[in-house]
Amino acid sequence: MDYVAIKEIQNKDQWLLADIRDALAKCMKCGNCMAVCPIYKETKNEASVARGKLSLIEGILSGENEISADLDHILSKCLCCKACAANCPCGVKADELIIRGRQAVVKARGLHPVKKLVFKLLSNRKLFDIALKAAGLFGPLSFKRLPRKMAAVARFPMPGIDKKRITAPFASVPLRSRYPEVVKVANAKYKVGFFTGCMINYIYTDVGDAVIHVLNHNDIEVVIPSAQHCCGTPVYVSGDKELAKSFARHIINVFESYDVDYVIAACGSCAEALKIEYLHMFQDDPVMYERAKVLANKTYEISEFLVDIVPFRRDDLGQILQTVTMHDPCHMARGIKVTKQPREILQAIPGLTFVEMKDADRCCGSGGSFSVANYPLSRKINDRKIKNIKESSAEIVATSCGTCRMHLADGLEQNKVYIEAVHVIQLLDQSYQAGKI
Repeated sequence: MDYVAIKEIQNKDQWLLADIRDALAKCMKCGNCMAVCPIYKETKNEASVARGKLSLIEGILSGENEISADLDHILSKCLCCKACAANCPCGVKADELIIRGRQAVVKARGLHPVKKLVFKLLSNRKLFDIALKAAGLFGPLSFKRLPRKMAAVARFPMPGIDKKRITAPFASVPLRSRYPEVVKVANAKYKVGFFTGCMINYIYTDVGDAVIHVLNHNDIEVVIPSAQHCCGTPVYVSGDKELAKSFARHIINVFESYDVDYVIAACGSCAEALKIEYLHMFQDDPVMYERAKVLANKTYEISEFLVDIVPFRRDDLGQILQTVTMHDPCHMARGIKVTKQPREILQAIPGLTFVEMKDADRCCGSGGSFSVANYPLSRKINDRKIKNIKESSAEIVATSCGTCRMHLADGLEQNKVYIEAVHVIQLLDQSYQAGKI
């Protein structure tokens, strides 16, 4: 490539990132992010940590670097756990700047072919629904269930899945296919829209059941829009902002069409999308921003809603005689900042002994698709989490995220730690059921 062509690419690359120049300049390169970055802990590679990634992005702006395949690879090595931003003395939101860097990569180079194919399927709601329903029906042919609850391993080599990895089986019937759009109760105090997300609808239907049971038990009518779809977070964090905005518009349109008091999510990442990410997406679109703001203001994570808004019934809780610890998903702890509420629910259950594990809010290494593309590295990060769980002497680890639950279940099985990973709301539902006996 000649000199003129290189300069044209560099100028184009600089233009793609010009709006974050001032934000990048706030990073003093002090290295505080090194102390909390789960990836750096394992690799000891400067490019793994936030300040290294931000330095590379600054190199694009100075004309020293160009947006290359290497940069794409380096920026993909981030869990978006937000630990760097939370630990930054200068208030640099490095996670958001890294996502902004990924957006520049997508504009300059396009999506990785695998992600492009996956997102093409994901963006077709009807085809995606058919594909995952088929996975539920024919899954037993490809995956062998294990004695551990909600755990399976591939029977045959499968692209993108490590042969040793423990995953969760797809549901034979998705959650939204098992319930009417409106699950009524007599004398309802509130009517809430339930954003199921993908994991609860197609895999962890047991969590969806628990959400509906608990809300109904607290005299809350549940609306489950059949047309809802993925929140768009996987697309957004991968850098395809325009495609992510199409997901956001769809979700906003869907929930605007129902007369509900609140919108509930049982996943920290989904809740963060509706409460925070959509506002970021539509900052340059005043009309859509205001619509996103309305949705954000009425959206709550399920434990947040039950503790801060309802509040949940405590008079008829039954005993659960087990010791439970809590893993805080990154988007719960540092995204929507909901950590006290799930603990308040657990501590309200009679007979349940709650114990804190060390570094409860440290990333488990899942990061959605990160653990698929970087399984050996994600396992090393997860092994640290499993060690902390084991040392807590708990019999159950509770969390508030489906991908965290799946990754924890994998780590527990791989490390031969025979305790179960569940959603917080499942324990509350179990307690209500025990109270009826």
